[in-house]
Amino acid sequence: MTRFSVLFVCLGNICRSPTAEGVFQHKVEQAGLSDQIRVDSAGTSAFHVGEAPDKRSQQEAKKFGYDLSYIRSRKAEAKDFVDFDLVIAMDLENYHNLSLLKTTGYDDKLKLFIRDYAPELDIEEVPDPYYGGAEGFTKVLKMIEIASDNLLKEIQGKLNEAK
Repeated sequence: MTRFSVLFVCLGNICRSPTAEGVFQHKVEQAGLSDQIRVDSAGTSAFHVGEAPDKRSQQEAKKFGYDLSYIRSRKAEAKDFVDFDLVIAMDLENYHNLSLLKTTGYDDKLKLFIRDYAPELDIEEVPDPYYGGAEGFTKVLKMIEIASDNLLKEIQGKLNEAK
C-alpha cells in the first residue's frame, strides 16, 4: 500500500527528471519500500510527451545500474499537487513554472531538489545537461544520487513516525 509519493519535474521530462525517477526508484527498491513509496516524473512543457528519456541519460544511468527504459515523458498537471506528497523541481525555472501551476494550499509540497535535499553541494539546482557533452550527464547523475539518498532518509523517517 502506497503511503508516500514523489514526483520529479524538469522541463521536457527526458533528462533530469527521468534520471531522478530511475535513481530514486532503484533506491526505494533496494530499501524494500516499493510497496510504500510511489515515484514518477513529468515535465513542465509538452515538447516530448510520450517519448523515452534521452539516450545519453539512459546510457549514463545504465553504467551505474539504473534503468530508465520504462519511463515515458508526460506533462505536469495541477492535479499532481493533489496526487503526490512531494513535487520536486530540478531547477529554479521549473520551480517557478510549478509554483504557477499549483493551487493554493499546496505550498509545502513544492521543493527544489538540490537546494532542499543536497545543500552540501553548495548549488541550488540540477543543471540541464541536454546541450552539453557526456560529462554533464555524469555530473547530473552524481548530484541526483546524493539528493536521492537524503530524500529517501527523510521519507523513511516520516514513514517510521507514522507507524
